[in-house]
Formats: sequence, C-alpha cells, structure tokens
Amino acid sequence: MMNKYKLSSKILLTVLLFSAAILNAQNTRAPKALIPPVALRPDIKVDHVMAVAPKSVRILYDESTKAVYFTCYDGEVYKIKNIQDENPLAEKILSFEDHGIPRLQGAAIYKNTLFLTGNTKVNNGLGNKGRMVRYDLKPNEKPVMSVVFNTVEYGTNRTVFDHGWNALEISPDGKYIFVNSGARTDHGEVQDNNGAWPNARNGALTSKVFRFPIDSKDLILPDDEAKLKADGYIFADGIRNAYDLAFDGAGNLFGVSNSSDYDHNEDMFWIRQGHHYGFPWVVGGIENPQQYPDWQPNPDTDPFIPRSAHAWAVRYFRNDPDFPKIPAGVKFSPGVQNLGPDANEYRGHSGKILDGDLTGVTVSTFTPHSSPLALFFDSKKNLSKDLRGDGFTIRYSLGARSALMKPFTDQGADLLHLDLSYDKATDNYFVKTKRIVEGFNGATDAVMIKNNVFVIEYGATGGHIWKISLPR
Repeated sequence: MMNKYKLSSKILLTVLLFSAAILNAQNTRAPKALIPPVALRPDIKVDHVMAVAPKSVRILYDESTKAVYFTCYDGEVYKIKNIQDENPLAEKILSFEDHGIPRLQGAAIYKNTLFLTGNTKVNNGLGNKGRMVRYDLKPNEKPVMSVVFNTVEYGTNRTVFDHGWNALEISPDGKYIFVNSGARTDHGEVQDNNGAWPNARNGALTSKVFRFPIDSKDLILPDDEAKLKADGYIFADGIRNAYDLAFDGAGNLFGVSNSSDYDHNEDMFWIRQGHHYGFPWVVGGIENPQQYPDWQPNPDTDPFIPRSAHAWAVRYFRNDPDFPKIPAGVKFSPGVQNLGPDANEYRGHSGKILDGDLTGVTVSTFTPHSSPLALFFDSKKNLSKDLRGDGFTIRYSLGARSALMKPFTDQGADLLHLDLSYDKATDNYFVKTKRIVEGFNGATDAVMIKNNVFVIEYGATGGHIWKISLPR
C-alpha cells in the first residue's frame, strides 16, 4: 500500500528514555495484586518467575552454559541463578562504572562471551558516542572486558526520538555480530540540538544495521558513510529503529522496527546485505509526505497526523523544502507483508481505519504505534506442529491505553505467533499473524529455552519475568 502522501506514526519506547535510579533485583514471589498475562489458547501456560530490577530491558540465554542474564537501561547486568526453580535469584555482576555505557540498550551472549552496546553523551550533552564492549565470563573470575568499538562524536538531540545503538544478534555460525543503530529523528526532520549540530538529520552512524567480525577490537567508527561501507561495516540501510533482531532456523535475519508518529504501520524486515529499507522516505510501506516541498501538515486535511502525537505538538511535522532527495539508483526493499488475521489494522488512503481481513490488503507489517519489540524463532523446532520453526514477537503498546494506537484497536501488549512463508514472485516474506498471549505490562524482550519463553517487563520501579510454556 504505497501512496505519495503517506508516512506513519509512533513514539518509540518513550518510557525507556526516562527513568529513576536502578535498584537491586527483588527476588520475591508474585504479589497477590500482580495480574498475570492471559493465554489465548488452552495449551499455553503462564507462570510468574520473579520480580526484577527497575528498567530491565534485555533477557539473554547462553546455550553453552545454560545461564540466563538480564540487563537494565542504566547499565546494570544480572545473572539469574536457578531460573527454572521455585526461588530464582538475581545477582548483579556488572554496572555502568564497569563498562562505561550509561544508556545500555543492547545485549547478546555467545559461548559465555557477553556483548553490550549503547550510548553515552559527551561535550556537555551536545554530542553522543556509540559503544560496544565484550566480556569473557569465566567461572569464579571477575569478567574481563575488551572494547569492540567506539564511534566518533556525532549529534545527539533533546527529543525522545534519538534511538541510539540497541539490538544485538550473533550470526548462527558465530562469525559476526549484528547491531542496530536507530534514527536520531522521528521521520527525517532536522534535529540540531539547539543549533549545536546545524541542519543535522540522520547520518552515517544512524538508521542502519551494522555487521562486525565477532573478534573485532578497538575499532573507531567514523561519521563517514563511504568509509564505513568500504570497511564492510554497514550491512543494511534505511531502517528507522529495528529494536530487535533475530535469525530464523534457515539463517535469515529479521528485525522488527518501530515507526514514527505518523499513522503508518510498524515494519518487520527480512534484512539482507546491501538492501535499503526506505527510511526516511518510506516507512510502513507509505511515503513520508515531508519529503515533498508543497506539503503543508494539518490534521484537518491529513488524517495520518494524530493530534495526540508528540511530533505534531512540537511541530516536527512541517513544510520542509530542504528535505533530502532519494539517492540516485537506490531501490527500496519492502517490509514483510501481514496476511492477518491479527495485528493488521491500517489507515487507508481515504483516511479511514481499515482491517486487512475485511479489505484483503496486506500491510507492512503490524498495527500502527503497536511497538513490536522482542523477536525470536523456534529455530531448534521444539514446538508443536502448528508452531514448529515459526517466529514470535511481542508488542509493547496496548491500544486501550495508547492515544496513538487506540483509534486502530484496543488490543496489543501481546505475544504474536508469526507463520512466515517466502514468496518467490515478490522475493519477500508474507506472514500469518495470530495473538496467543495478552496482558503484558511493558514487555521489552524475550528468550526461548526449549518450549519455554521467558518474557521480561520494563518498569520504572521494578519489572517482572514471566514464563510462557508453549505446546511441544
């Protein structure tokens, strides 16, 4: 559904960008007032595992050691002892002072080596640097750190749309580490940080998926796209913010991306080397109207602009005749097309909200503003026949409580089953999407261990881990 004057909507994880100080993990059973998520099919079981530290963001499983870890936005890393037992215990093993990443959003683990990535502000808050480190987690020894990369300083801003370095994923062969660096804008507008970075929009170090040899050390990444490409570090371009990355059982890399404050759908991409996925010119299969010099944004005439959107309130939607042109020769790759029956609402060209099940239209990919985060696959084929080898994602937002999402649906905050199929004619994937668990409260990540999915919830004063037992 491509249309010249349509882009999309959504503030990505605003709650992840503002927070209180991290506390030690609480190792208590679920309080009586705790409302568990609800399974939407009888062969799925939901159990509370434990309460966790505030602002918990990522949960990890090291298959080589059977150990489970989680990380917090402010830099703390915890190891969970006995997660399958009645009384699991979380032990803090690292903090910001150890690794130097105060805004820690990404983590991955491979053969007892832990990778962490995120951002730090420099130059009195006017600048920003990305950073990735690794830790060798030897038993009964203090973890030994080495640096994978630091970036040069580039422009930060004072908005909720500066997404930073976040998702990490290791290739199945263990040779490469992939990392997403999200956009520093909502939809490609100028964000100059009160004049400190004149005319800055997105640059060489943002809105891309990067790839590095897993043994890389002490790299300095320049704000120079030609150099980054020549060194082979840019894997894919034009992705606003793929907050989670995952490989399927066949070795294909996918990512779920969060869209802007315009009413466009949330993309899931089959991420391939050298491909460009459209941002900031196309998002959610819909063109960004701000790229056209005659566009005059107004919710009265453009129903894709939500009046409740932060980007509208602060006038980031604007007439923008200097918006950059699409680079010559670049062909955009579309998102995975959703066949429904769930999470496929969209705003049609007429401005009316529609359901793909009723119109027969596929969308790219999920309901606007639903914020798909955790992405994982049954790559070991442990599940029952109807789920075996398939993908799953968790939507952060709940339509009933989200001003941006509510016009489309009251649903959300759920676990979606993704039945993907490759279409040779379009050289793309289609997905049948079905809700199977609902009622999460700020879920940001999940990890699958055999047939059990451990879901971690973010919370300013403390979150929770839930175990979702899927049928085998």
